[in-house]
Amino acid sequence: KQWYQRRVRGERLNYLKLQSLQRRRERYLIIQTWKVYKKLSPNVSGIDFKDSGSRQGPRAEVPSLNHKAQRSKASLFEGSFSVRGPSLWNTLPAFVKVSPTKDTLKSTPGQYLAGIPDWPPTTNYSIEHNNSLSEWAKRRGVRWS
Repeated sequence: KQWYQRRVRGERLNYLKLQSLQRRRERYLIIQTWKVYKKLSPNVSGIDFKDSGSRQGPRAEVPSLNHKAQRSKASLFEGSFSVRGPSLWNTLPAFVKVSPTKDTLKSTPGQYLAGIPDWPPTTNYSIEHNNSLSEWAKRRGVRWS
């Protein structure tokens, strides 16, 4: 039953050509990270980009967590832009990362994301996976820092 409800919600979003709130937030983080990469926005998070020369294009360094930190601080750190932005950035293929303008960037992730299932969690039901792009990339075998 829970799989069916999650599937129905995903099909409704597809029918209306909408993305889940989580997917829209992640798309926003990707666009903001691209702006930092292109130096159109200040890099206040200190994100370092390295051109790896691989087929995945430029990679962003994901800062490491101080393992002595409290768990509550660790979850805040993991949810911050300086961690989530680079993590999502590293899951993208090169053709999305090297978009020349903001307008092409906005349409290109949409084409790429259309191939990734968007199954938002259903209230009061347990889920077998997280709907995050990072989680889907792990399941597909894409490496990210």
